Amino acid sequence: MIGPEGDQLGIMLVEQARMKAAELELDLVEVAPKATPPVCKIMDYGKHLYQEQKKSHGARKKATANELKEVRLKPRIGKHDLEIKVNRAKEFLGEGHRVQFTMMYRGREITHQEIGEHIMRDVLTHLGETCKVERGPFREGKRVGLIVAPRHKGKDD
Repeated sequence: MIGPEGDQLGIMLVEQARMKAAELELDLVEVAPKATPPVCKIMDYGKHLYQEQKKSHGARKKATANELKEVRLKPRIGKHDLEIKVNRAKEFLGEGHRVQFTMMYRGREITHQEIGEHIMRDVLTHLGETCKVERGPFREGKRVGLIVAPRHKGKDD
């Protein structure tokens, strides 16, 4: 038997434990039913459930930080415009988001795909070691995509 402050109350009968919990106006909760003898704790069960709910809500809130952000590029993008888009992608990566670069071709631009590939390589060199390529260049119709994820410190890839 464990008390409300975590102190050991010793081994006692179930009826005695229920009476003790009723005296303190708290609940008797079985913590380890498979132990010999089973371990029970006197606690406010509603408060316990509330704290567990708050913990899970906090965990879900942190999990949404892994969204996929998109940065759109075109083959005729200027050098400065590309730098601005790469810096924006670095901000996204710094916040823990994954980033998808999408090269969009219009009309006859599709015949010069090497220009788009060169721009995608430039993007990766600008990003350097701040990210890892999650999905290499892939093609979907008139678009070429590249997905990068933040590189977490302390983990080996």
